[in-house]
Amino acid sequence: MTEFRPSRFEILPAVVKNLLIINGLFFLAQNSLSGPNGFFDFEAIFALHGWQSPLFRPWQLVTHMFLHGDFGHILGNMFALWMFGSILENLWGPKRFLTFYLICGLGAALIHLLFLSYEFIPLTNSFEAIARMQDSGGPAFNNAMIRFIDKYNILFTEHQAVIDNLKMNPDDTASSAQMFELLKSYYERNINTATIGASGAVFGVLAAFVYLFPNTYIYVYFLIPVKAKWIGLMYFAYELIFAVRNTAGDNVARWAHVGGAIVGLIIVLTWNKTNKKTLY
Repeated sequence: MTEFRPSRFEILPAVVKNLLIINGLFFLAQNSLSGPNGFFDFEAIFALHGWQSPLFRPWQLVTHMFLHGDFGHILGNMFALWMFGSILENLWGPKRFLTFYLICGLGAALIHLLFLSYEFIPLTNSFEAIARMQDSGGPAFNNAMIRFIDKYNILFTEHQAVIDNLKMNPDDTASSAQMFELLKSYYERNINTATIGASGAVFGVLAAFVYLFPNTYIYVYFLIPVKAKWIGLMYFAYELIFAVRNTAGDNVARWAHVGGAIVGLIIVLTWNKTNKKTLY
């Protein structure tokens, strides 16, 4: 089957409906109980953190899928979940669809963590080498910090005077201590980066839909008809290119998107081999 032709179709099947509700409740709680004026840090507890982070907890592999950054983030994910997930749930049934959704989310999280860990290794090694030199101090310690700043192109705009003073006076212990605290803050901020969103699982859903119904037309901006296979290929290529480039300042978990799509495709290919009638 290359086009979707519904026979008995529920517009809002049970699993999709409950996922929308759970995500909505989490988003409401995030914005009500967390934040600067809140008393509960949702991201510290439920967002996904790298293995190197002291904030990492195993349950975050699942819970991060129910947190979102802003209204646009949750709206985009939930709209895609409803648009493509409803079709898959009608096709597979609730149990199989929920299993598929959760495995895609878990697979995306694990792939994201692998690439995140790979990115963190040099940063962690460099910072730990500096930390070991802290007790001895002196010009060698200060020069190591300056090299760390240059290596990672760190911009401490408000503290540039401290850096300049350290370069000119490598024996200045006060500037040295201040500089180390700034680097420690930079390191902890990076190592404790939180990942949130259902995008990995949703990309798995999109990949499955594209594989099963490649010739179904999707109306871009509700106006332009484009076959699902072309949208899927272009979107995957876009995410893969930006994931490989690892563009500075890009706060989107590209490898989670790519990973979710790959996991989703592997699952649907496996199911298609073992039970074609279930899928078609």
